[in-house]
Amino acid sequence: MATIRNFSRRLFVISNIVAVTLFLLACANSFLHPGRWWFISLLGLVFPLLLLLVLALFIFSLFFRSCRRWSLFSLVALILGWPNIHAFWAFHPGEHFQQEKPPNSLRVLTWNCRSFDEFITKKRGSSGHRPKMLDFIGEQDADVVCLQEFFNDRKGQDTNITFIRDRLHYPYYYFSKDYGHLDGMYEAGIVIFSRYPFTDSLIMRYPLRNGMRTTESLIAADIKVGGDTIRVFTTHLQSVLFKSKDFHDIEIIKNVNDSILAASRSIAKKLSYAFRQRGDQAEQVRAQLDKSPHPAIICGDFNDVPNSYTYFTIRGNWKDAYISRGFGIGRTYVHISPTLRIDYILADPRLPVLQCRKFSLPYSDHNPVMADLQLPDTVATR
Repeated sequence: MATIRNFSRRLFVISNIVAVTLFLLACANSFLHPGRWWFISLLGLVFPLLLLLVLALFIFSLFFRSCRRWSLFSLVALILGWPNIHAFWAFHPGEHFQQEKPPNSLRVLTWNCRSFDEFITKKRGSSGHRPKMLDFIGEQDADVVCLQEFFNDRKGQDTNITFIRDRLHYPYYYFSKDYGHLDGMYEAGIVIFSRYPFTDSLIMRYPLRNGMRTTESLIAADIKVGGDTIRVFTTHLQSVLFKSKDFHDIEIIKNVNDSILAASRSIAKKLSYAFRQRGDQAEQVRAQLDKSPHPAIICGDFNDVPNSYTYFTIRGNWKDAYISRGFGIGRTYVHISPTLRIDYILADPRLPVLQCRKFSLPYSDHNPVMADLQLPDTVATR
């Protein structure tokens, strides 16, 4: 009996040490550039599981006297990992989004709209979700709408740009044409729509890969709201560029299939490239945010989780709208894992977050996020 007890205690100690070590490495992902530490970025993807494991071991150690001393070990790890925990989970239960906008506020909606379902529609030969998606945007009464993977079919009599501009009443827009068909029949990229006028705009294109553009740009517009000028940024950072086969490979890995080694190599290669690219892009974005002469907002599809180098670099000391006013994980990407929050609205501290909502819709592979931000009567510039 004593032998079994000793073995169990040793197994617990070893498990605790391994779990805490992996958890702290996953937390270190937030400040280690993935260009040099991409394998730690992989740990960042399983941060929620490591957090649950450390919490379980901590609770377990409290109930067994022989293991109680190790509870302090787990507790210290959880304290050290608090910035990552707080970025992962929003602690504001019971806050309900009010559709009526608060006075003196700016409502911002961001959504990776997946080309308004146009290409998926053609493959399945159905009518698609485009009308419902456009109706949804119109119903939210947002002052600013930022869309990634925006698609504008120039063959139609009523393109997406003209529809949103004229029928949804967003007369001001700035569109970055990052992709397009050679015959000019369609164009795609990232766009900012606004009900308030622009006084200036800017674009920063990320470096090409082998002469090809693999991600959308960073764009910004200075929006005049009464006596205030707010700079709104939006971007779509480097995707992993998964194809159908890659999603199949992920299922192989989940099911521990015989082909797991080959599948893992393929997935890891694409992940490591995307991690490195996003690390560099995040630094470029942060530099642009720091240059803004006005209070600013950035929103978009960062393609990275909240405990990543990408997220922490871009966020800096700004406020994450969902973490400030939401509750729970706030999943925005609908595939692979229920823990993937990769779409964000981040606000300058001078623009307090009043409320935030993450929607769950079946129209795109991303869920939209919307927030109301307080506008002071007079916003002081830097």
